[in-house]
Amino acid sequence: MTRRLTTTANRLAAGSTELARRLTARAAAWVRRARRDDLTGWRAALGCWARLALLLLGLYLLWRLVRAFPNLLWLFTGAWLVTAWRAARAAPAEPPHGSDEDASAEADVDALRTLLLDLMGKGSGVHLRTVLAHLQEHGQWEGRTVTDLRLCLARLGVPHDPKVKVAGVPTWGVRRRNLETPSQAPDPETSTAPSTAA
Repeated sequence: MTRRLTTTANRLAAGSTELARRLTARAAAWVRRARRDDLTGWRAALGCWARLALLLLGLYLLWRLVRAFPNLLWLFTGAWLVTAWRAARAAPAEPPHGSDEDASAEADVDALRTLLLDLMGKGSGVHLRTVLAHLQEHGQWEGRTVTDLRLCLARLGVPHDPKVKVAGVPTWGVRRRNLETPSQAPDPETSTAPSTAA
């Protein structure tokens, strides 16, 4: 009986840790996506600050709600435990950054090209922040940035440019014409992948 309780407690602890990590990563990614690549300085980060303020306001309202109706804690606790239990079961299936599965996925240039073309639709290009948002909405590339995506594209030899216009806004992106003709993988010594944040 004691061993079963210990196993259950360990699973709930691991699941709670995983759930907290996922929620934090998603919240951080949501805040980061508000950054404007077409602006510089403090203006570029205004959207991030606005989203952060919304998150804090939401937490404050939740706290006030629980203070007004303490019995809601039972509901929230039950929901957390069920979700943590499921998260602990699913956690091993999610490969860490830099794993063999992640590397092999990045190496599939054809799949990446197909994804970029799908996101373009009938347009002539797509912004990298749109690609990153799409990946993160599907549970991939959490906690990564546009710079990480640029470095990945550079390694795979996919041409990208800082002046791709979509809806009149120029920023880092990929053009359709560069995807429809096969590109050569860049020489690692001559790669000019930027190291500053986008």
